[in-house]
Amino acid sequence: MRNAGVAMGQVEKQRRKPWPAELNALIGLIAIMLIFEIVGWSLVGQSFLLNKLRLSIMITQVAVVGILAVGVTQVIISGGIDLSGGSIIGASAMIAMSFAQIGTYPRAIFAAQGLVDLPIIVPILVGLLVALMCGLINGALIAYVKLPPFIATLGMMVSARGVALWFTKGQPISFPTNAFMSIGDGLTPVWIFIGIAVLFSLILKYTLYGKHTYAIGSNQAAARMSGINVERHLMLVYVIASLLAGLAGIVLIARSQTAQPVFGTMNELDAIAMTVIGGVSLSGGRGSILGTALGMLIFGVIFSGFIFLSVDAYYQNMVKGAIIVGAVALDQWRQKRQARDA
Repeated sequence: MRNAGVAMGQVEKQRRKPWPAELNALIGLIAIMLIFEIVGWSLVGQSFLLNKLRLSIMITQVAVVGILAVGVTQVIISGGIDLSGGSIIGASAMIAMSFAQIGTYPRAIFAAQGLVDLPIIVPILVGLLVALMCGLINGALIAYVKLPPFIATLGMMVSARGVALWFTKGQPISFPTNAFMSIGDGLTPVWIFIGIAVLFSLILKYTLYGKHTYAIGSNQAAARMSGINVERHLMLVYVIASLLAGLAGIVLIARSQTAQPVFGTMNELDAIAMTVIGGVSLSGGRGSILGTALGMLIFGVIFSGFIFLSVDAYYQNMVKGAIIVGAVALDQWRQKRQARDA
């Protein structure tokens, strides 16, 4: 009888499978949108959801951080953390913009060297090269020197921000070519994010890279025993995350038509919050790009809604902090529940 009871309990647990975290994020997104819609009609007398311009601005703004979040998602799934993404955006943006300036601007950074009016591919490659160097350093420190990811990427966060400030002594860089600005035209940043998100969603789901990433995040020792080159793979994960941060920086300056050394500040925390809200576990081994995309939309809706309701920016930052803490608390609760039901 006791064995039968245990067997029935196991069957019952199998039947009571938890909802996917992505479904929870989707329900939360719909609920938040409906709340802003109701409050909008009550306090402002306007619709929040039926304004196409507002929604297009919202999704374009969060798409840049969304590109960064795709890389952060892979890092967290592998069991790590990356605090350097926002600073890599700043460093890549400043140096890339210096190679994207027009020749008619007399104060162009490299006007004396004739490096103006360059083909669009040149600033893109330069920005990605800067990000690649940062990713190689992060990966080497974490995979081979065995520094904790928090410490290694924290150091890169400070160093890359220093590079962004040093490059022009804190001054902005502007006047890019029309070809370069086309990267940020209209909804182009959104399409870039969608392309990146779909690509890495398929990679994580159907390739050895994805399987190894989940395996390392779930149990690094077991992954090593199964024949996975953990160090090499972690190196690749952090390089990809940095390259996506560099791409986000390029898209950001093309959209802004200027590069500021403070660009990307705190974006790394936004990206982490987006991933956790979307169901990516901070302990590693679980999560998806789809969940991150839903977390990105939740972030965008909340802050677009605050602007819609004319909520002061100071309060927005307070709420952002609460969201980050709440997302981590939700992740901890989710892990405990799964451990209890296992």
